[in-house]
Parts: sequence; C-alpha cells; structure tokens
Amino acid sequence: MGLDTANMPKLGFGLMRLPEKDGVIDLEHVCDMVDAYLKAGFNYFDTAYVYHGGNSEKMVKEAIVKRYPREAFTVASKLPAWSLRNEDDRDKVFNEQLDRTGLDYFDYYLLHSIEDGNNYDTYERLDCFNWGIKKREEGKIKHFGFSFHGTPELLKKVLDLHPEIEFVQIQLNYADWNNKLVHSGELYNILKARNMPMIIMEPVKGGTLAKMDPDLEAMYKAARPDMSIASWALRFVASLPGVTTILSGMSNMDQVEDNLKTFTDFEPLTPEDKTLIDKVVAIMLDTPQVPCTSCRYCTDGCPMGIKIPDIFSALNTIRKFPDDMRPKFFYNGLTADSGLASQCISCGQCESVCPQHLPIIELLQEAAMKLES
Repeated sequence: MGLDTANMPKLGFGLMRLPEKDGVIDLEHVCDMVDAYLKAGFNYFDTAYVYHGGNSEKMVKEAIVKRYPREAFTVASKLPAWSLRNEDDRDKVFNEQLDRTGLDYFDYYLLHSIEDGNNYDTYERLDCFNWGIKKREEGKIKHFGFSFHGTPELLKKVLDLHPEIEFVQIQLNYADWNNKLVHSGELYNILKARNMPMIIMEPVKGGTLAKMDPDLEAMYKAARPDMSIASWALRFVASLPGVTTILSGMSNMDQVEDNLKTFTDFEPLTPEDKTLIDKVVAIMLDTPQVPCTSCRYCTDGCPMGIKIPDIFSALNTIRKFPDDMRPKFFYNGLTADSGLASQCISCGQCESVCPQHLPIIELLQEAAMKLES
C-alpha cells in the first residue's frame, strides 16, 4: 500500500471537458490529444461515472485502452454517492465502469465528491470505505482515495477515521486559496501536514484563470511574454510541496500543447512570480463584499429557517466569479434542509438585530437571483 509518487506525472489529463462534434465526443480529436500527451511522457487519465453522461469512461476504452498497451497508461475513476441506493449498487456501478472502460482494474479509484451532508453520509452508511479496501485487496483497485469538496473540519474527520486512504483530490488554485467556500489553502495545509499525497483539480478554476481581464493578462505578459495566462495558474499549483499530480480538463489540442509546454522542463515560480500573482489576485478579488461577520443573530428568529450568513458567503463568491458553479453547488446543498433566499417574507426580524446594519432583505433578493437561476 502507498503511492509511488515519484513516478506519477505532474500533469494529469482530465476527461471531463472533452471536445464534441455534432453533439457527441469527437473521438478522432481525442485520440490526437491522447497521443500527444502520452508521447510527451505523461500517463495519468482521470474520468468518472458521470462525466459526459458516462461517455467519458467509454472514451477511455476507445481512445486509450484499445490503442495502447496496459502498462503505457494509468486510469482513475470514481464512485458516485448520488447513484447509490443500497450496498449492491456499489458493485453494480463499479462493474459497469470496468465494462465501459474495457479495464480489468483501476490504477486509482476515488469516492467522488465527499462533502458535508448527503455524499459523506451515503459513503459511511453504505460502508464504501471498507468496500474500497476489499476491492484493493482483490486487485480491482491499485490505489484508493477520495475527491473532496467539504469543510476543513470534515477533511480532518475523514482522515482520522480512515487511515486506509492513500491520496486525496482537492480543488486548488491561487484564486480560491482563501475562498471560504472552497477552502483551498486550508485543505492543502491539512494534507501537507499529514504528508498525504494530493491530486489537484480545477487549477485554472474551470478556465477562469486561463482567460482574464485584459489588464490582468497584460501584467502577466509583461513579466513573461512567452508564457500563457493558464500557465501561471498551473505553475502556482505545481510549485507547492506535496502536490503529486495536477489535472487539467483539456478540451482541444491547443490546450494540450500549452500544458505540455508548461510541464516539460517545468520552471517553478520565482519570488517575483509569486509577488505578481498576489497583485493579480488582489485586483481580481477587489469586488464589493457583503460585510457579514457570521454572528448569526439573524438566524435564530428567522421564521423561514434561512441560513443567512452562509448564503452571504456564497453570494460573495459568485460576485467575484460569476461563471463559477461552485457557489451554486454549495447553495443547493445548504438549502436542502433550510430556507431558500427567495423564501424570505421580508418580516425584517433579521435586520432589526444585525450589528452591521446590513440590508439583509435586499441582499437575499440578490442571492436568490444569482444562486437560484
């Protein structure tokens, strides 16, 4: 047991955003991308049961398994909590994944998207951690881990309860380092302190850090004219100690070539590079924020049970990054067992006790518009 991290590539190929043609995945294009990636000496492919409606796993068979010897590549896939109703569903999903991919085993296998609430509860209720250990003992899984979207407190709890875990996959990028929804920096520090190998997802924040405001792009280009904007985000993550593999959901050959340029003869960030990124982040995040201190005086008497401070955290994030889906995912999970922002009845109880004198009713209307659409 234990990862041989020294032989894992820094760049992983995420199969979540594959190119499509006429509404279906473009196999020929994907094959060209796979060929370029493998030829450059990289070999980690990341898929999941739900990516592209299940067609991502099928593409593993067509573009990789049928065309290369088994020792030429490694594949990671994931067990989705939301597709499990009972213990039998674990093997049902897993066997379907093996059939889709044409594999006899997965090199890496993860419990998909552990987070506070339903997903984590499902994995514990259906004994998925022990199930994963058994699959590893059977040789059907070589390495067992989980991807994580929860709080730092939950991460510590899961790691304490399940020392059998070999690696953890987290969202990490320079824009989310201090994000109170994503917790990139806090999660990284927890894993680093425990010497837990890290697989990184969303290093360019779903493309947000690959194409930016022209003034911010100009700052990067002035410092390093030959480097792409996306390369700054990738180099930030790859320069962090303890990071094993960084996933990039590549959608075309240009992205593959740019990423290969970044990771071939990789150049870590210099102190000057880090200072420049700090400046870019400060400008990027200079968006008016709801100055809520989370005292929670407003929630005790809310007749609709609205978790106002938590909703404001999501609102602050989506104000900064309008195209980021994470605040909406967080909001949907939050309101699964509490009131929606749109259910505010404008009674004013919250505003009467708010020490910051915030226009809470008006802000909840904004939250409803931005988070419930």
